[in-house]
Amino acid sequence: MRWVHLTIVVLFVAIMIVFVIQNREAVTMAILGFSFRAPLALVAAGIYVLGAITGGSLFALLRRSIEGARPARA
Repeated sequence: MRWVHLTIVVLFVAIMIVFVIQNREAVTMAILGFSFRAPLALVAAGIYVLGAITGGSLFALLRRSIEGARPARA
């Protein structure tokens, strides 16, 4: 199973490298009244990292809640 996960990660990294190479033009992002210009690849990477952080935090919170709800073993 470790090789399957490793293969998926390597494939994802390869796809991201191709994406970065092909999308170097600057785009304008606007959110909550703020706007900024950055390369599309940088914006996508930033959104991915924010998603990974929030997803990991949510997963940890849910796991802690589930473990806290289980009855203690004697």
